[in-house]
Amino acid sequence: MIEQELKHLKLSGLEPLVITPEANFVNVGERTNVAGSKKFLRLIKEEKYDEGLEVARHQVEGGAQIIDINMDDGLIDGKEAMVKFLNLVIAEPDIARVPIMIDSSKWEIIEAGLQVVQGKCVVNSISLKEGEKEFIHHAKLIKRYGAAVIVMAFDEVGQADTYERRIEIAKRSYEILVDIVHFPPEDIIFDLNIFPVATGMDEHKLNALDFIEGTRWVRENLPYCSVSGGVSNVSFSFRGNNPVREAMHSVFLYHAINAGMNMGIVNPAMLEVYDDIPTDLLEHVEDVILNRRDDATERLLDFAETVVGTAKESTVDFSWRKEPLQNRITRALVKGLDQYIIEDIEEARQKASKPLEVIEGNLMTGMNVVGDLFGSGKMFLPQVVKSARVMKKAVAYLEPFIEEEKLKNPQISGSKGAGKILMATVKGDVHDIGKNIVSVVLACNNYEIVDLGVMVPPEKIINAAIEHNVDIIGLSGLITPSLDEMVFLAKEMQRQNFKVPLLIGGATTSKAHTAVKIDPQYKSAVVHVNDASRAVTVVGDLLKKESSNTYKQNLKLDYEEFRDKFLKRTKKKEYKPLKLARNNKFQIDWNTTKIVEPNELGIQIIEDLELDKLVPYIDWSPFFRSWDLHGKYPDILKDEIVGEQATELYADAKLMLKTIVTEKQLKAKAIFGLFKANTINDDDIEVDGGSYVFRTLRQQLQRREGVADYALADFIAPKESGKQDYIGGFCVTTGFGTAELASKYEQKLDDYNAIMVKALADRLAEAFAEYLHKEVRTKHWGYAVNEDLTNEDLINEFYKGIRPAPGYPACPDHLEKLAIWELLQVEEKIGVKLTESLAMWPAASVSGYYFGNSEAKYFGLGKIKRDQIEDFAKRKGIEVSEAEKWLAPNLVDSE
Repeated sequence: MIEQELKHLKLSGLEPLVITPEANFVNVGERTNVAGSKKFLRLIKEEKYDEGLEVARHQVEGGAQIIDINMDDGLIDGKEAMVKFLNLVIAEPDIARVPIMIDSSKWEIIEAGLQVVQGKCVVNSISLKEGEKEFIHHAKLIKRYGAAVIVMAFDEVGQADTYERRIEIAKRSYEILVDIVHFPPEDIIFDLNIFPVATGMDEHKLNALDFIEGTRWVRENLPYCSVSGGVSNVSFSFRGNNPVREAMHSVFLYHAINAGMNMGIVNPAMLEVYDDIPTDLLEHVEDVILNRRDDATERLLDFAETVVGTAKESTVDFSWRKEPLQNRITRALVKGLDQYIIEDIEEARQKASKPLEVIEGNLMTGMNVVGDLFGSGKMFLPQVVKSARVMKKAVAYLEPFIEEEKLKNPQISGSKGAGKILMATVKGDVHDIGKNIVSVVLACNNYEIVDLGVMVPPEKIINAAIEHNVDIIGLSGLITPSLDEMVFLAKEMQRQNFKVPLLIGGATTSKAHTAVKIDPQYKSAVVHVNDASRAVTVVGDLLKKESSNTYKQNLKLDYEEFRDKFLKRTKKKEYKPLKLARNNKFQIDWNTTKIVEPNELGIQIIEDLELDKLVPYIDWSPFFRSWDLHGKYPDILKDEIVGEQATELYADAKLMLKTIVTEKQLKAKAIFGLFKANTINDDDIEVDGGSYVFRTLRQQLQRREGVADYALADFIAPKESGKQDYIGGFCVTTGFGTAELASKYEQKLDDYNAIMVKALADRLAEAFAEYLHKEVRTKHWGYAVNEDLTNEDLINEFYKGIRPAPGYPACPDHLEKLAIWELLQVEEKIGVKLTESLAMWPAASVSGYYFGNSEAKYFGLGKIKRDQIEDFAKRKGIEVSEAEKWLAPNLVDSE
């Protein structure tokens, strides 16, 4: 397995590019080649290197995974230009993140480039044209520089132009490189020469097919090497007819990739989707590429005269700018393109009788298309948020004109819209990513949003709903105390005789909690919304005049039926008294188990950790879930349904993450401590000689015989054992700077990047928790000094010991955060605060405990009986009602 992995072609700029057999086709950007781009040639001749960098940047942003740089022109000092341009590229992280292909027919230019390029690059190219001696000399130098190499199918006789010549030269080159130079076979890339077809000459009929079959032979007979080529060559005979050329490129690639071609220089703007090629055109093109008929060329030449369609330009498709105004506005919204939106909106304003008509007409027509595509699964959440960015920019431009119109004519009213919705994260809760996404999606569907932000007390929600005369109230919450806030608000809305529907959403919410706890408290409609895409449909049904009453009645009946089934199912489960559960605790043999004394007892603070240390520890799967793209990373990037959008979102995230890290836009702070500890009174953990006590909770569900009832206290040696044990506590944050950064984007009406900042801050915080736990295990505590785990292993929790967090399944009681905060002096030392509902502020923060015993494991507490609530209240010295408030979701007999 390790041997196979070592044989993959590995390249790098600032980021690695590993080309495995499972990897998709690697696209090499061609526009920084003076021989292939007149624009780039002009820029280099005029020494406009900054503009040349923009060409490179555009390629990377457009999806090029390698950029080919060529300075071969008679009027340019190629060596000087190559060195200068590469040095500039290296200084641009968003370009330099991808590997470089140093492309030249002159060895001095190649070597000059090799001496300055960073990472592991590709040399394009060497060949046997000058004989074996020169070939070996250049190969040895390339190997010494640590680069990969493209080998042209060219020898002393000339270019390979048949199947036989291609495999002859490839075999000879491979044997020289591997057997004589000892060049790594995985670093060899063959260019087997792509020549034009349909030229009218019989000897060219097999050009494409010979390349395809040559590729197949090379991949089957020359282990570990790759195959590349310049795809546009195949269609030279049809220059000027881009629809045919696009089809030819796609057909050629389809068959060449299936044969084993895994890299190539191809302009994405000159490709058609293979499945989208019209059947008749596809047939004619495949006849030529695969040489299926003697008259294939003549038939395609005749058919090409009938092919009409909008050609894509070689860099960016601007043909849509010639379309009617509404089409342009709709396209800008659907594609999330804001480059020309002001220009088009101004044109629409000039044609409208009043500026408001542009919003209600042109913009809403476009957003209706967005809504339809989103609803049918043809657009995904990140794309919709980008659409909202364009919409907001357009509306902001129109607002001064609308206000001016109102001054002239006070009778003019504002846009009617589809409805007004109040959105708020409830009191004590600071999380708003999900709420903000839902708000953006609803705004895209012409709903006016009144967003009250986070930590909103119930009286403010009530007053704002009355003041703004809203049609729906949406409540969001992430922590368990938020559930109680929602119940209270429902009761208060009923007391004040509200009739507006209530939407419930957030990570801890569920249909079960909504049906059992919230719905009975409010006579009007209550509905749980678990993702943004469903919100649009639900809100539409709730406000639809002709059928909303029927929909609301059906909701009530559905929730009542769900509630009855849920309660019956719950009552079927049996729970044991706390005393019996304690008698069935998890047993560790404290005489034989190994207890490791920490290397460093006491509290330590990390004031400002370098963010780049956290990036390798990021778990990306939850990031995609926060955008309603479901799947496990990295597989999600290849998912048939969401893969394309996930890849685009991931690229955007990586670019922003790089900026955050290099410019230190967020601050990573942490505090942690390791202390002497022992269990006392079955379920309590005495810390630091009794200075502090952590209260834990025990499972009470009746299980089969032999299955223990866990509490976290079981993983710490009891005091009566006479063994000294240890425990840790921590809090990490990457949230300082998040609100300010997000606010800057919000001021620019850029919800997409505002949400992105918060989502990345959350991922960095979780990565920090993972990073610090590893540091504690291997250094500060040192019970796992020889640990050697990958990030995937860490995500899968293959490490020894656990780091449970208050508010999560093993210890759902948020009150225990107070003990951690007091023990570590978290707020005083690193500034992370607890709200009245014990949410952490900044939101991108993680806290918890460290348990080091090898038998410690994660578990879920589940439901508990009232006797444990009462016992817990007594142990903590609080009222039973206070304990119920924090543990209500876990109380089995409260329904």
